[in-house]
Amino acid sequence: MSGSLDGGSTSLLGRVRDRLEGPNTIGDSPAFWVGFAVAVAALAVYPFTTDPYTIIQSSRYLALSFLALSLCFIWGYAGVLSFGQVAFFGIAAYAFGIIGINLSSTVGVGVAIVGAVLAGTLSAALLGYFMFYGGVRETYVTIMTLVVALVLNTFMAQTAGSEWAVGAAQLGGFNGMTDIPSLTLGVGETALVLEGVGLYYALLVALVASYLGLRVLVNGQFGMTMVAVREDEARTTTFGYDVPFVKLVVFTIGGALAAVGGVFYASWGNYIDPSVFGIAFAALPVVWVSVGGRESLLGAIGATLAIERMRTGLSSGIGPIGSEWALVIVGGLLLGVILFLPAGVVPRLADLTDELREKRSERSQSTAATEEPTE
Repeated sequence: MSGSLDGGSTSLLGRVRDRLEGPNTIGDSPAFWVGFAVAVAALAVYPFTTDPYTIIQSSRYLALSFLALSLCFIWGYAGVLSFGQVAFFGIAAYAFGIIGINLSSTVGVGVAIVGAVLAGTLSAALLGYFMFYGGVRETYVTIMTLVVALVLNTFMAQTAGSEWAVGAAQLGGFNGMTDIPSLTLGVGETALVLEGVGLYYALLVALVASYLGLRVLVNGQFGMTMVAVREDEARTTTFGYDVPFVKLVVFTIGGALAAVGGVFYASWGNYIDPSVFGIAFAALPVVWVSVGGRESLLGAIGATLAIERMRTGLSSGIGPIGSEWALVIVGGLLLGVILFLPAGVVPRLADLTDELREKRSERSQSTAATEEPTE
């Protein structure tokens, strides 16, 4: 009986690993998963080792990581470079604020979460439909998505008057929308308001689940089709695949991921302003994904956490000029990666690890051959 149970658990573990591993993700060895588990455990105990302010800032980094995941998914695996992920991020953030303020209750916050994610997702689907079925390709997709973000930035910036309100929610123009409710789980007096450490853990669980879910997706049949589209659209079309539809689905999923991040971000600060649509903010996901690696979901998350921690440290440590230096350093980092590590940091490290493993294997085989006894 014990052997049967052991065999069943081993089989279950094997099936889970088969779903999570594949040719489209980096890290398929037991050592990787041990390291991943250790990293997640370290993030889980982190709130007990630091102060409340640092926890709040760390929650912001985790919320922004959804932006990095969304861009890595559509750019790294389908070849669609978009500056518009911040548009869906911001649309969801504003939608969460508008619905949450007007439905000021625990149930209202739940409705706001669903409505905001749907708003961001449908916005991505609508834009994607017109772009991909309209024959917009490559560079022009990048330009169009950036234009959409800048149009939203310009529009929302001029909504400062009292007439710019949706029910009880004032859009606020440059001053932004205030009094956005915090995320809430439950109903009535038993509801749990997610702030501080609670919000940090909610973000961590959602981010890990999203990462693992994307690994399953990109290593499945649809993921193989995405990569085929990225590598050669014309040939993929000749095999009978509907390339515009594949791109639309990928773009919509990316918009949904960005929308989830927007909801968390609006709840994190109880505030949102038009700067989320600005060109400076729109460029950051491109930096995070380029540095971490376009084809590495985990690299995109790691680069986001590291770069945003650096930017926050510079801004708080050097005073008003810190944010300017941070932009210079981030720009220099992007240029350096493009010139010397075009694939990104994590893919390059993975390649180096594979090369070392191959050399070690060759060396051990050579040693074994020389030690064989001769007759």
